[in-house]
Amino acid sequence: MNLKELRELGLSDGQISVYSAVLDLGISSLNKIQEKTGIERRHIYDVLNKLIERGFITYTIEKGKRTYQCTHPNSILDEVKEKEQSLKELKGKIPQMKSLFTLTKPEIRAEIFRGNESIKALMNESLEYKESYWIGGNSGIESTPLKYWFKHWMEKRVKNKHMLNDLVDHGVSLIGLEPRDIKKHKKNYYKYCTLPKNMSSPMVILIFGNKVAQILWGDQSFAFVLESDKIKDSFMKYFNHFWTDPW
Repeated sequence: MNLKELRELGLSDGQISVYSAVLDLGISSLNKIQEKTGIERRHIYDVLNKLIERGFITYTIEKGKRTYQCTHPNSILDEVKEKEQSLKELKGKIPQMKSLFTLTKPEIRAEIFRGNESIKALMNESLEYKESYWIGGNSGIESTPLKYWFKHWMEKRVKNKHMLNDLVDHGVSLIGLEPRDIKKHKKNYYKYCTLPKNMSSPMVILIFGNKVAQILWGDQSFAFVLESDKIKDSFMKYFNHFWTDPW
């Protein structure tokens, strides 16, 4: 039985493997657990002890040898409920956290987003606003490990009615949102315009709220983000200089 969801309770892959094995086997000897999991004997002892400490597994001693079995799954259900309650309490504190976050902001704030998970967080944050502005085109993401996630992000963006204003290098376009298909663009909350042929943006720039993100797509994408009304306004002047509304 695949119980990978137990990672959400802080269990390692080894602990999940051992717990699953004991659950399948029932009352089990150390040898049987080792045969089923393939984990080295010296490591199984550590894993079992941690599962015993968590209350997920118990043991008995017969003729000097230990046998192991799982406790009732309600022990896991109890932990799930505790985690849900903790997350609910944390969610209730988010407004206060946002207030403190706003109060401590300097006039110009710089952040580095390194790695694909960080880039996902950055792009998801942009969806909290009605629209975003891109310079240089974001099609580069379609050749990175984020390409499948980007498809879902675009669907979420459309669902949120978030307008994407795309000022791209000449000849660049997103898959499925090719130029001149205005009807499809309107349906997908997407506006498209190109820079002059003899110009190209040296990097991809994303503007939303009062943030300007300079993004480098790759196997582990990277972004340098500046948060400042003045800097954002400066980049928007550049954007508007070349922008022609396609609708």
